[in-house]
Amino acid sequence: MNQKRFAGPSKKNAGAAGGTVHDLPPIALPSPKLERGGTLFAALKKRRTVRAIRDKELPLQVLSNLLWAACGVNRKKGPFRIPGRTAASASNSQEIDIYVAMSEGTYLYEVASHKLIPVVRGDLRALAIGPGQMRAGANAPVRLIYVVDIDKFSKAGFQEPGLYDPEIQKSYYYVDTGLIAENVYLSASSQGLAAWFHNCNMQALAKKLNLRSNQRALFAQTVGYPANEPQG
Repeated sequence: MNQKRFAGPSKKNAGAAGGTVHDLPPIALPSPKLERGGTLFAALKKRRTVRAIRDKELPLQVLSNLLWAACGVNRKKGPFRIPGRTAASASNSQEIDIYVAMSEGTYLYEVASHKLIPVVRGDLRALAIGPGQMRAGANAPVRLIYVVDIDKFSKAGFQEPGLYDPEIQKSYYYVDTGLIAENVYLSASSQGLAAWFHNCNMQALAKKLNLRSNQRALFAQTVGYPANEPQG
């Protein structure tokens, strides 16, 4: 694994989706560089959805910044004595996991250790998009897959009745996903990246990622350099 670029040293080594994951080592992400990116208001001004994205790989540092901004730990003591994150969640349940789909494999973003843990060898990016959306962003180097883990509601810091009501659960995990996705948008705009939040092939991803019955793939987000970026 090339530690300067997250997508691996050679795309020709990317295996068929669903292959063995044993030859994919975990990726220790560098510490996020928080001084980069300018002001929040500058990022808000530049925030937009961009579907035309180049295949240029992202530096590992850029990916680290992006994932930390999405839902990384920003304080050791958050609500209910649980570490706090950059994105709020219902009763600090932190029920949304991010899977990072790249050419060589798909990884789980392990927030506490700020690492990428290999889950599936091979390219699942084509599944992290909804029907009828296949062409847009097809060359992008990374797609983030948002997966809810319903079981995490039972471990939330404040046990309120809504955490066990299926309809209220939906409102919680949809909103919580949106909060993370907006953080990704803002981090992307501050780093000169393009981003696009969209649907995904939920059933196929559930099978390929070997999700439990209480886990569900919800949405995905494509990230990379904009296609109209000056070359050179």
